[in-house]
Amino acid sequence: MLSFSLTDEQKMLQETAHKFAEQEIRPKAAYHDKTGEFPREILQKAFDIGLMNETIPEFCGGGGLSVLDSCIIGEEMSWGCVGINTSRSANSLAVTPILVAATDEQKKKFLSPLCEKLSFAAFGLTEPGAGSDAGSVATTAKLVGDEYVLNGTKCFITNGGVADLYTIFASTDRTKGARGLSAFVVLRNLPGVSIGKEEDKMGQRASNTAEVVLEDVHIPKDYRLGKEGDGFKIAMITLDKARPGVAAASVGVARAALEYACEYAKQRVQFGQPIAMNQAIQFMIADLAMKVELARLMVYKSAWVTDQGQRNTLPAAIAKAFASDTAMEVATEAVQIYGGYGYMREYPVEKLMRDAKLLQIYEGTNQIQRMVIAREVLMPRG
Repeated sequence: MLSFSLTDEQKMLQETAHKFAEQEIRPKAAYHDKTGEFPREILQKAFDIGLMNETIPEFCGGGGLSVLDSCIIGEEMSWGCVGINTSRSANSLAVTPILVAATDEQKKKFLSPLCEKLSFAAFGLTEPGAGSDAGSVATTAKLVGDEYVLNGTKCFITNGGVADLYTIFASTDRTKGARGLSAFVVLRNLPGVSIGKEEDKMGQRASNTAEVVLEDVHIPKDYRLGKEGDGFKIAMITLDKARPGVAAASVGVARAALEYACEYAKQRVQFGQPIAMNQAIQFMIADLAMKVELARLMVYKSAWVTDQGQRNTLPAAIAKAFASDTAMEVATEAVQIYGGYGYMREYPVEKLMRDAKLLQIYEGTNQIQRMVIAREVLMPRG
């Protein structure tokens, strides 16, 4: 039998995350958007009550929660501010290659420090010449004795400027393209690791996005995850597992925009009545409400499939593309419903519109998601 009910534990988790977003995130969201200041104080409070590192196993000190549980947290936190949630959820993205490919000994070694005190991790795949085309990664890792020596530059790395741990994808054999990629753990305090340009973004300005530069960085051989050449596979599995979280964050943004739009439509009077009484506005609200509801259902399905250990490539791509497109549409229409006021920075919907755009881009653009969906539908794998 199907059930669309959350468990009592999940309802408590949802309530905790929503209360935190309402009391700790929303009052400071505009400040962090305006200044671009990293929300360390807010994230410390999230860490203190167990709203970070939720997918890290309990034996490493983490929450040991499911992907669905993580999505429940992510929706509520993004309802507060998706930029602040991105700073939080980037840890989960970064540690997923370790969860996918590391030994238990490696997991305990690398993940336990993240759970002992507030610290950050970053996922290092993207480069100036390698975005959607991960096979074009130019960062190299050469085995010299019992160490790998890494050289290269990663860009657009979330938490890049604040992280203590990076999961880095580098080529151990450039002649093999994507099949020559390998995955590594790199610690921030190693000689040769430095931070390059920190980006000044249109939206999600509360999150840190920076270049990470690797110059003759020596790491032990056992900092490699999996075997040489496993990097591309590890990266793709990681992104499949992460996309339900991006979709959940998108639902949080869309929900916030819809709530603001409804509230404003009931208050704004034109021609002697609230604009919510106009059928044109009602139909806009109805269409947006349908899409938000459907997006959440797809988030839950993609998360459930992932938690069942099933191949989730298709539902994760559908959830990410549909939910983030929905977030952009709802935020844009919310600005439209606000009219001229919606275009002004003193009202919340223009921030949501700027924030939503990035959801359609990171962790695989929605054009790439459509390519994935088409491939899965046209050439299904057993």
